Amino acid sequence: MFFPEKIKSIKPNDLVLEVGPGSTPYQRSNEFLELDFDSDSKKISQRGGVLKDPSFGSRKVHHYSGGLFPFDDDTFDYVICSHVIEHVSDPQLFIAELLRVSGGRGYIEYPLATYEYLYNFDVHLQLVKYDFTNNTLKYLPKVETSLSELSPISDFLRKSLELGWSDLCVANKIVFFEGFEFYKEFLVEKAKNLDDVLPESFLIKRKSFLRRGISYLLDRANL
Repeated sequence: MFFPEKIKSIKPNDLVLEVGPGSTPYQRSNEFLELDFDSDSKKISQRGGVLKDPSFGSRKVHHYSGGLFPFDDDTFDYVICSHVIEHVSDPQLFIAELLRVSGGRGYIEYPLATYEYLYNFDVHLQLVKYDFTNNTLKYLPKVETSLSELSPISDFLRKSLELGWSDLCVANKIVFFEGFEFYKEFLVEKAKNLDDVLPESFLIKRKSFLRRGISYLLDRANL
């Protein structure tokens, strides 16, 4: 999760469900919904290559095979879903289930198309972007784009991630990731084209004087 500071409206007595906690479950989550992986290799792949299992402590973990969530309507007061929506094959059903069990309150986060352009992870099936003006989450299946043509470049850049070269995305996370807290139901629709899921250009800002200075020193030191 890149924007935990955006989670602001959880009340002290709220029962919080986290869907797809990966390797780093959120500290305020009370219960978890985890996909029932059929192999360790698939589980590791879906978690971004992290080998270590998450620590849930005494908190309850529910496993399911996808599709409908195993909960009644409004079982929870708030739902957290970080870096999961891009993995699902049916975003409309998935979001409908998030809203159904949570009473329409929660937080969702995902990588943007810019991140997929660089790394194009096979387990990510969707490009996702929230249209704040129209209260609509838009998605575009990656198979309907030409990202696969860039696979040699993506493979090369994924290697750079493995070696710790994540500075670009971490330092400019608003260009590569998006998250928002919701308080009511929102629409979900398939995007008409790639333009619908691109981040806004105004998010790209000039480096600060301090960052430019640090970059210069690191370059001079060959780091």
